[in-house]
Amino acid sequence: MKSVEQSSLMQELTTGNNVQDNLSVPQLVERILDRHEGTLMESGAIQASTGKYTGRSPNDKFIVREESCEDFIDWGSVNQAIDEASFDNLYEKVVTYLKDKNEIFQFKGFAGADKNYRLPIQVINEYAWHNLFARQLFITPSEEELANHESEFTVVSAPTYKADPTVDGTNSETFILVSFKKRIILIGGTEYAGEIKKSIFSVMNYLLPKREVLPMHCSANVGQEGDVALFFGLSGTGKTTLSADPYRKLIGDDEHGWSPNGVFNIEGGCYAKCINLSQEKEPQIYDAIRFGSVLENVIFDSKTRIPNYDNTTLTENTRAAYPLENIDNIVTPSVAGHPNTIIFLTADASGTLPPISKLTKEQAMYHFLSGYTSKLAGTERGVTEPQATFSACFGSPFLPLAPSAYAKMLGEKIDQHNTNVFLVNTGWTGGSYGVGNRMKLSYTRAMIHAALEGELNTVETTKDDIFGLVTPMHVPGVPDEVLIPKSTWEDKDAYDTEAKKLAIKFHENFKKFTQADKETLQAGPHYQG
Repeated sequence: MKSVEQSSLMQELTTGNNVQDNLSVPQLVERILDRHEGTLMESGAIQASTGKYTGRSPNDKFIVREESCEDFIDWGSVNQAIDEASFDNLYEKVVTYLKDKNEIFQFKGFAGADKNYRLPIQVINEYAWHNLFARQLFITPSEEELANHESEFTVVSAPTYKADPTVDGTNSETFILVSFKKRIILIGGTEYAGEIKKSIFSVMNYLLPKREVLPMHCSANVGQEGDVALFFGLSGTGKTTLSADPYRKLIGDDEHGWSPNGVFNIEGGCYAKCINLSQEKEPQIYDAIRFGSVLENVIFDSKTRIPNYDNTTLTENTRAAYPLENIDNIVTPSVAGHPNTIIFLTADASGTLPPISKLTKEQAMYHFLSGYTSKLAGTERGVTEPQATFSACFGSPFLPLAPSAYAKMLGEKIDQHNTNVFLVNTGWTGGSYGVGNRMKLSYTRAMIHAALEGELNTVETTKDDIFGLVTPMHVPGVPDEVLIPKSTWEDKDAYDTEAKKLAIKFHENFKKFTQADKETLQAGPHYQG
């Protein structure tokens, strides 16, 4: 429960004469242009720059340590603790700061398309363009829902307010503070709008498991027969591209919950990467960027106002935020049944993982906890050659609970609904990065199509000696030799060396999952080193 003082502060903040309440998209676009916060593009989208922070700031994210959540949070480098007094003091400063602004912007809406599990939220912004971002990314209420709306979590975002680490207990001028007791998220010192979206996702990752709902960092679609597929994968694995299928309807592209009723989208919009975007390669995303959409850090022609998506002058993490309705082939509302198939995507730069493998439940939990892919040169500052990277549950930065808690829920749901799980390698074949080639997209699509259609459930298989993965020997539309990685390498000894190196990396990474059960521990690579 909020204290009387904080409830009073929140009421003063949200009912002041400077509050612009639930403005429409055209009204927000007008305010953005009047306030010189962004530029109108030829498509009608708004382009805004985020200053020196062009991505999330994980070192500046904290959870308030107090009695209601202390025993549940997986405290550490991801979930850093801050005391209640520091939160309260900074909250009062930020509210006082915003109250003195000529105008602030408030959005009331929901996180969660399933009305049984949705979270009523309000987002209070210093910037109009951040409020437009929130409106496009979360679920907009109907007039009736708005009239009866009672927020259960509030985001207060003040990008130009900078903390003093020596006084405020933060690591820098930037702060993202989550209080589960006060049900407030406090953001300051950063103009990167993604902090708003991901902070609510982190909150849902804490609240939903208490209601037997597994929160998931994945995309989801549904086939013509009602069959549901989930796609997990870190940046660069092809999650957005492969889940966009003209023969299947999109449920959502990034955040979902798996409840006792089925799958639902947590968001009302998409937050897509724009680097090298073209209408030819990704028509759904390209065509969705129109009036009311928000472009972040995209360079454009000052005369024509046409974006140059290939220009990475500001950052490679260029983004577009737009509502789901901007995509033609979607499910409305964004809910569907239980998943028939789960796809884990990895871009393995070592070129040793099979292009597709069917996983047991225990292997699914192991690879879910591992969240493996390769960071490629240029994707992050300082990355000059491919690096193996692991992100628990394919979303480690957003997990307040121990990763094993989510993996356990996943295993239970796989058992309960007899869900098929596949590991798909969209990375290299015929050799590692620099020697081999990236797996052809047409081959990957053919493999995923076969998995979704059930064509791989009864085919002849072979088991890999190093990774212990079961691989089909035949997939329609894919040459047989492509399915067995070693057969695509000219130097077979080099393959064995690289595969064993990767197996050891899996084992080293998995040592931190001390809560994993014996069966899951034994489901990793067979080669121990």
